[in-house]
Amino acid sequence: MDSREIIARRIAKEFKNGMVANLGFGMPTMAANYLPEGISMTLQTENGALRFGATPKIGESDPDVANAGGAPITLLPGASTFEMDLSFAIIRGGHVDITALGALEVDQEGNIANWKIPGAFAPGMGGAMDLLVGAKRVVAALNHTDKKGNSKVLKKCTLPLSAAKCVDLIITDKAVIEVTDKGLLLKEVGPGLTVEEVVNCTYADLIISSDVKEMDI
Repeated sequence: MDSREIIARRIAKEFKNGMVANLGFGMPTMAANYLPEGISMTLQTENGALRFGATPKIGESDPDVANAGGAPITLLPGASTFEMDLSFAIIRGGHVDITALGALEVDQEGNIANWKIPGAFAPGMGGAMDLLVGAKRVVAALNHTDKKGNSKVLKKCTLPLSAAKCVDLIITDKAVIEVTDKGLLLKEVGPGLTVEEVVNCTYADLIISSDVKEMDI
């Protein structure tokens, strides 16, 4: 199981009965493939759809139906599609219970940077800033380290912020970390990892939960 699947599966564990959830493009959209059995919930995509499900099989997709990242989706019974202005009215109106968004960096204050690396092309922030302040719960999803082994979970973000002090939960391939008033609380470690290994590859200060568990995926 690669890091993307680990993160997507763990995101799906955050979904509860009756929720309206928004999945940002990238790894979060993969969580639609791992919805918990027996849970009745509604997935919303910012480009204008409610009640979509798993990625369709090759040859079974509808070219007119896609998620925020442009990837094909399956519309479930009772689904609806609509203009983007209505979609953002749902988001800005506080009707999204939880959103999971990809990130370049997060920090121990709950800040998130997920749209721009100075000097590199950036198509824009998209709907991230609306979701980060409009959703009731924000999950940041990212690989714990970059290709050089540097932590993306920091004491202070170095990249331009998408929003400040808005992240509730951080899910990486190595850990599940809750953002609290006292700092970052390490609650789960990735498959086969120890608390010490996670602490050693994290640049932020971590509070260790009294009952750290292995990530449930």
